Amino acid sequence: MSGLLFFHRTADQADDLELVARVQNQAISDVIRSAISDRIEQAKKDPSFQDGLRDRIERAQRMLGRR
Repeated sequence: MSGLLFFHRTADQADDLELVARVQNQAISDVIRSAISDRIEQAKKDPSFQDGLRDRIERAQRMLGRR
């Protein structure tokens, strides 16, 4: 899935994001994409996330079995 994503941020977050992008000589959208990628990788390594993911998969499989 790809496409546009809209989100609300505080004025301070907007200022900080712009500053980070300028210092790193990157577009704001590139900084945001990088932050999202970093967060996803962090979640994948988190045992608690993995447990929750397994639970959701198991529940979905049970639901499919009830057809």
